[in-house]
Amino acid sequence: MKTMRSIEVAIATGGVELQGMLNLPDEASGIVIFAHGSGSSRFSTRNQRVAQALNQAGLATLLFDLLTAKEHDRDLDTAEYRFDIALLTHRLIGAVDWLSLHAPTKTLAVGLFGASTGAAAALQAAAELEGQISAVVSRGGRPDLAGSDALSRVECPTLLLVGGLDDVVIDLNRQAASQMHCHKDLIIIPGATHLFEEPGTLEEVERLSVEWFGRYLK
Repeated sequence: MKTMRSIEVAIATGGVELQGMLNLPDEASGIVIFAHGSGSSRFSTRNQRVAQALNQAGLATLLFDLLTAKEHDRDLDTAEYRFDIALLTHRLIGAVDWLSLHAPTKTLAVGLFGASTGAAAALQAAAELEGQISAVVSRGGRPDLAGSDALSRVECPTLLLVGGLDDVVIDLNRQAASQMHCHKDLIIIPGATHLFEEPGTLEEVERLSVEWFGRYLK
């Protein structure tokens, strides 16, 4: 039976230190970095569930806070940071760089999983890092916030997952997908709202994410 190491990490980037949890299954075939959004953090139960599914499939994961504790507390009151896509992208790129410098992870293919505004940061990072990112998955994301220039420059396979009852976000994902030239797929999950709280809907996100990353993180 494969074992897994769980390591608390501190990622120094852009003059701040960001806390995270690195999960490393034995002989991992790739690693997925999670980009949270909308005031969330590494403790997001939905993203933790997706990460566990990926770990069980032999993929390493990094869940980390895109904001410091002080920034997070301020953001809860003002929403000052969650829509600062440039800041979130810069810190996500910092996490990719951090992984590339450490022995357990530096040789692993990298995927990005973005939720809400974190999806925009994931796509901007994929555009900036070009060949360094092997795949992206967006869950209930706002890829439109990445901007048309970044969307047109994304090269890696990208999966957009949207709840079937999340009408506005469906339209925004369709518009974003039309601006992307990479291999992409937009899947609408029936019966799901924005947070995928309905029975069976998050399990479908887990299944589709495992399939996508399993196919492209090699």
